[in-house]
Amino acid sequence: MQRRDVLLGAGAAAAAGLTMTPGMARAKAQMEKAGGMDRSLEGDFLDLTTPAGNREAWARLLGNTDTQSTKYGFAEGIVQGARPGEALRDLVGFTMVSCARLLPHEDGVGYRKILREIGFYTDIKTGKILTEWRNPYLDEMVKVVPIANDPFNHTITNFYPEPPNYGGLNQDKPPKIPLMLDFRRRGDMLNLFSHINLFYPSALQPDKWPRESSGPFNRVTETFLYFIDWNDMQDPSQTSVEYNGVWSRVTPWLPWMLMGPSEGNCIYQTFMGAVDSMDKLPNPATVEYIRANHPKYLEAPEKWEEPSLSSLEWYAREQEPAPLPADGTIPTAPSPELPGWFQQMMKARSANAG
Repeated sequence: MQRRDVLLGAGAAAAAGLTMTPGMARAKAQMEKAGGMDRSLEGDFLDLTTPAGNREAWARLLGNTDTQSTKYGFAEGIVQGARPGEALRDLVGFTMVSCARLLPHEDGVGYRKILREIGFYTDIKTGKILTEWRNPYLDEMVKVVPIANDPFNHTITNFYPEPPNYGGLNQDKPPKIPLMLDFRRRGDMLNLFSHINLFYPSALQPDKWPRESSGPFNRVTETFLYFIDWNDMQDPSQTSVEYNGVWSRVTPWLPWMLMGPSEGNCIYQTFMGAVDSMDKLPNPATVEYIRANHPKYLEAPEKWEEPSLSSLEWYAREQEPAPLPADGTIPTAPSPELPGWFQQMMKARSANAG
């Protein structure tokens, strides 16, 4: 129950001439204690129970509604390998920077978000950006290919945007659904949960990309958890609202790992956020590396362009298939072995049973 509902209820009881008993007082106190934190999403500036309020809130998180300024995003974390029959492995670190700008939507309501982003894989111990990496599953040195998405765009209107089509590979066209994001408020803290589950044909088909492809389809899930200041969101003078959060992605083996049809997948585990100035980014070493080697990725695009692709589709367009060994076999990771202590225990049990 909202705190104001408790107070309104108490006021109505007083107006009716009702006397509050000790039991009623204790119950009211407990209710106020439990519900004393304001959880209402109806703000003085934005009403987050309406599609229009959600539209403006989302736009101010992902960009700046002045339609001029750049919003800088970041992600920092690790990429893990997940295979049946063994614990997850920490494979590489990950660091990313994005630059986004909002454009007015041509329909007069909403925005077009235009973005470019670049991400690098790093040594799990030193944090150094990698250009090559020894794959522990195959014991093979491989060339590391960074993420470089230019552009990656979508619209922000009173309806949920269509899922990305990845250059026509994802043909899913769900019906229009009013934009009602999963906002949750706890006093001055506003949280947002967002995720997408996709299953669509891979741009890296096994017949052409035998070492890079995990199979004919991609199964991808991305999850975003936002931590936002409620007062910033309700401040009409702020055309952009900064946030912190968590981003995770479940995706096939990264193609440059050359895992082919080996069982398993990768999982990105990162913290993320967005800020209004570059000097607020938490990864200055990454920013300096981009400035020296890929400077355009420190500027947001100027206009909407197509196609809007993910890193897997860009890989298929910009890279070449790795050659197979002379015998034509596709290298795959050996199946994991059970832990040594477990094997010894089972061996001892077998000996005792004999």
